[in-house]
Amino acid sequence: MLLSASGCDGGVITRLLVANRGEIARRIFRSARDMGIATVAVYADGDADAPFVAEADEAIALDGRSPAETYLDIGKVLAAAARTGADAVHPGYGFLSENADFARAVTEAGLIWVGPSPEAIAAMGDKLSAKELMREAGVPTLQAVELGGGVDLAAAAAEVGFPVLVKAAAGGGGRGMRVVESEAELAGAVEGARREAAAAFGDGTVFLERWLASSRHVEIQILGDLHGNLVHCFERECSIQRRHQKIIEEAPSPVVSEDLRARMGAAAVAAGQAIGYSSAGTVEFLVEQPADGSAPTDFRFLEVNTRLQVEHPVTEEITGLDLVREQLRVAQGEPLGFGQEDLAIGGHAIEARLYAEDPANDFLPQTGRIERWQPASGSNARFDSGVESGSDVGIEFDPMLAKVIVGAPNRREAALRLARVLETTRMQGIRTNRDFLVATLRSPEFLAGDTTTDFIERVAPEPVRLPSADEVVAAGICAAMAAQHDRRQAARIHPTITSGWRNTVMPYERSEFETGARDALRIEYRIQRDGRFDTRATSGDGEPSHHMVELRRRTGDGVEVVIDGRRLRSTVTSSGDRWLVHGPEGDVELRELPRFPVAGLEAVAGGLTAPMPGKVITTHAEVGDRVESGQLLLVLEAMKMEHRVTAPAPGTVSEFRVAEGEQVGNGELLVVIDEDAA
Repeated sequence: MLLSASGCDGGVITRLLVANRGEIARRIFRSARDMGIATVAVYADGDADAPFVAEADEAIALDGRSPAETYLDIGKVLAAAARTGADAVHPGYGFLSENADFARAVTEAGLIWVGPSPEAIAAMGDKLSAKELMREAGVPTLQAVELGGGVDLAAAAAEVGFPVLVKAAAGGGGRGMRVVESEAELAGAVEGARREAAAAFGDGTVFLERWLASSRHVEIQILGDLHGNLVHCFERECSIQRRHQKIIEEAPSPVVSEDLRARMGAAAVAAGQAIGYSSAGTVEFLVEQPADGSAPTDFRFLEVNTRLQVEHPVTEEITGLDLVREQLRVAQGEPLGFGQEDLAIGGHAIEARLYAEDPANDFLPQTGRIERWQPASGSNARFDSGVESGSDVGIEFDPMLAKVIVGAPNRREAALRLARVLETTRMQGIRTNRDFLVATLRSPEFLAGDTTTDFIERVAPEPVRLPSADEVVAAGICAAMAAQHDRRQAARIHPTITSGWRNTVMPYERSEFETGARDALRIEYRIQRDGRFDTRATSGDGEPSHHMVELRRRTGDGVEVVIDGRRLRSTVTSSGDRWLVHGPEGDVELRELPRFPVAGLEAVAGGLTAPMPGKVITTHAEVGDRVESGQLLLVLEAMKMEHRVTAPAPGTVSEFRVAEGEQVGNGELLVVIDEDAA
């Protein structure tokens, strides 16, 4: 039943400033445009050429590079709103989205705030006070202890019980979180979590919470208006996580029964009503998975996110709602146009987060240029992306590139369709977690709904896809054919003569490639009188395989070849000595080898290099120090997360080439260790 109230007119939004970046800024712009609302972007220096900036009707530079200098600077954001005549601000997620002071400053500036009231944000933004409020409301919670000044860390951890989770009181997204198994790890984990939380959210407050290794992370989407109406839009399961960061989300949960759904939904609505919640929000629960594999029945409150969630698209897929549109309607004082009884679940939806990271190297974030970004065509999938071909990925912000969402009549079909969509999407030039996502979605455990929070450690999906030998050979042939065609097209002498034409038998032409995990590949080809190519492919020192190849078409970056009667369509592009091939099974990257040796720098024996560009936060050793294997040497900060550089073997530090606060480049030499003799 809808309620009504007078004096709830939020005002008309004609120009909306989005205080965020990347894919969420583009997502909000899309709904705003559909509603006839002009859009304003704000951007950091490194985002000047980003797609979201180009898509906005206006864009204002925030004059800085780091989050603190830009998207976390309330004064700069409000100045941009005043300069452009914006009458409303949408915070997206992350940054200032759950900052009550920002929400209050927006309304005090006479602007419409697209989100819940500052009071609701304050009540739920501090996760510790939120737990207490829920406890008073009768919602089961996990025990937690705030780590303020003077708190005995060991005593606090003993009270909660190991293993414990160190968790930021403000913000989310896995920032400022550490699992601690023993007292020896506690102090370092707390210190690191505080730094990371302060950098990401401007608040370094952390607390301890009991860590349950095997459970399910299930959240309820709520939506309220300024007239007292509040509904829930069912649940999402977000248990597939790495480093406490969600990577695959789905709706509905594969294990939540109608009874559990009703009880969790009622608890979420009660939580919202307790603080007079309006706009979109999420109440997160930990659902205990019984050891015998039976359906779960118990849940415990985790937190309330007083903002739009990254994973909101899966809820939109199963309900037909546009949650951003509803947020904008609510902010303008309009009542919800539906009640709880009007909402129903239709089908199943799964979202995968595509990150710039190297799964083969402990998922370290990656930087660089995206040479080719082309979503799978004809897939009926939704792509919420912050990048395009030519986009640069820097070190200052989260490495998420895009979210890919698929809806289907049932869960199995949604999972398999999403895996294929990811597989057939071109993402070239930078390492990503795409292969890892595909392996996860196709794993028997995922398809069976066995998706507890320990899934990645327990199931261990393959981090990277190793192309088959046949696929690598086909990619090499496609690259060689594309290269010879392009050279012939660029020729200024006798352009009408067929490539490779001679009036006598000539030696094979040759191209050699590095193929990553496989041996070097040599492709040799010689044109025949019928226009086909007699081709030999040799991997390493093996025997060559012989193939008859026909180049049927080269259009743009597309290549169609027939290899021994098998027709293949691929895309082939080059960037320097790199050949990027995208075929039916996914991407293959080849590096063309030079014909002659190239002089290079010799590696420093015992040297440790930076795994990515970043800033040295702390150092923990000096020249002359004796170190053991695994001992912490320094901490780098990049993409809002901290990365530990440790000693690979026992030895003595002979050089320490960086200092705290210094910026370092990818591959830069940091420390030299004289390792002990074996």
